Parts: sequence; structure tokens; C-alpha cells
Amino acid sequence: MEPERGIFAQFLVATAVLTRVPVGIAPPRHGEVARAAWAFAPVGAGIGGVAAAAWVAAALLGCGAAVSALLALLAAIAATGALHEDGLADTADGFGGGRDRAERLRIMRDSRHGTYGVLALVLSLALRGAALAALGDALHAALALIAAHAGSRALLAPAMRALSPARADGLGAAAGTPSRPRTAVALAGGTAIALGCLGPTQGAAALALAALAVAAAAALARRQIGGYTGDVLGAFQQVGEIVMLLVAAAR
Repeated sequence: MEPERGIFAQFLVATAVLTRVPVGIAPPRHGEVARAAWAFAPVGAGIGGVAAAAWVAAALLGCGAAVSALLALLAAIAATGALHEDGLADTADGFGGGRDRAERLRIMRDSRHGTYGVLALVLSLALRGAALAALGDALHAALALIAAHAGSRALLAPAMRALSPARADGLGAAAGTPSRPRTAVALAGGTAIALGCLGPTQGAAALALAALAVAAAAALARRQIGGYTGDVLGAFQQVGEIVMLLVAAAR
């Protein structure tokens, strides 16, 4: 058995799995994604920081809120390679178009997107863009982006503990199950970032409602395909991010 990677290497594993940033690390071995789950929140905060920087730069150039919001979304998509958006679209196609578990899993593996997937992507971008535009000032929007990206990825760790992989192969099966301590660290990190960025009341509300939304999505995944896949985890992230941004935008 190969020795477990150190903390810094685990952080790089989380970065490699959640983004398209070249970190120069070998592909994760079986169970290494689960061991790196504690780092999901800080990696998410980094992605949010990229999006926040795009928003602030656009605001400094005199762009309006709508343009700044779209550029922030584009920056996050560039950092992640649209991994989570692709997962959302594949999950929507599979859950919406499949008649049984086997067909849903088959549809989800098809790289082509159908009507359900396209609609899911349009709604995701529209809701996030509208929420960001409603935030108005650059500082609030930047902090909301960091909180939403960190919190939504922190929630993936408990989702991986609550569900079993839906396939015997693929990312979900190879990821493994995060231990309780690693899941606790992931949630603590996501909570600290959300509270620090949005304040104790709004941060707690945003994370709690996002957790409820992801839990509902997890229950749907269990009923539809019996567990999770890499695509389903991407869909969970999108659901959590949308909810946190909407709560941040609420007056």
C-alpha cells in the first residue's frame, strides 16, 4: 500500500479535482479525493476569489452590475473548466429523461446535452447572475462569491458520506468516503468562510438553506440512481452556490 499523501499534497488533489488549475500532481488514487475533502472549502474560496477579482476589476472599469456579474461567472467557469456546470447538465438530462436507473446512468455518461440539461444551465446562470447583479456594490458581491464557492464545496463532503457511489466505476466510486474528522473540517472551513464573508446572521442562513437544498438534491439522487456520481456532485455544488448567492442578495 502506498503511503498517504501529506496535507499540502491533499490540498493539491482537491485543487486538481475541483478546478482546471495545473498543479503538477499525479492523478488521485482510490480514496484520495475523500482524504482531500477537508480542503474543499479553501479551494472553493480560491475559486470565489478569482470570480471576486473579476467583479472588482469590472467595477473599477465602470462596468454596470449586470456586466460585472457575468464576468465574475465567466472567471469562475474558466477556473473550473465548467466542471460543475457540466455535472448539473448531465444530471438534469439523466434524471429528467431516464425511465429507470440504468437509462438515467447511461444518459448521464453521454457527453451531449439535451433539453433538460440546457434548461438547467440557463436557469443556473440566470439565477446566479441575477443574484450577483442585485447585490450591487463590489465589496458585498466579492464577499458573497467567496462565501458561496467555499460553502457549496464544503457541503460536498457530507453528501459523499451520506450517499454511496451509484456506479462501480467512475469518479464517484474512486473518490471514497470522507472520514468524520475530514468532513467536520470541511464543514468548519465552509462555515467560517461563510460567516466571515456574509456576517453571522446572513452567513448562517445562507449555509443552512444551502445545506437543506443539497440534502433535498441528495434524496432525489438516491431515489433516481441509488447514490451519487461525479456529475451529481457537480450538480450539488451548483445547487448550493445558487442558494447561497440568493440568500446573500436578499434584503
